[in-house]
Amino acid sequence: MSKILFIIFIFLSNSLAAQKFGYVNSEFILTNMKEYKSAMGEIENLSKAWEKEISDMYIDIEKREIELKTEEILLTKEMYEDKRETLDEEWKKIREYQNKVFGFEGLYFLKKKELIQPIQDIIFESVEKVAKKNRLQIIFDKSSEPVLLYTNPIHDYTDYVLEDLGLTKKNN
Repeated sequence: MSKILFIIFIFLSNSLAAQKFGYVNSEFILTNMKEYKSAMGEIENLSKAWEKEISDMYIDIEKREIELKTEEILLTKEMYEDKRETLDEEWKKIREYQNKVFGFEGLYFLKKKELIQPIQDIIFESVEKVAKKNRLQIIFDKSSEPVLLYTNPIHDYTDYVLEDLGLTKKNN
């Protein structure tokens, strides 16, 4: 039994020794790119403008809330309810606009993606070139949790897993 384990250990250590791994710090690379600094400046300016716009909207409606409270005594119940309903609708519109800008896949997210994606593509192309030149099988990004930036396609077993799960084209 121990002889078999020894043979398996030798086999595994030889196969692992043949693979070369590397890592990059993409955050460090990005901070050294003029394009990234420029894109982040543009994103920050847009964000500040949107924040001010939304803040001004909130300030305006809060003033109108105060006005409604002071007028409440002078208004009929129907007049008050109409104004209250109008303000409630405006609160809702402001929140919807805020969500449209800063929510999941909002304008801020889309603009950031639009400006940063081409820069990331440049980095990934460079990582791939370096990996091929240095015969690396896998490159990790050390600036975040380990992320595979490049893997040699011969080590991709996705199709085998799809087949195992019965998700191949012939089974669909």
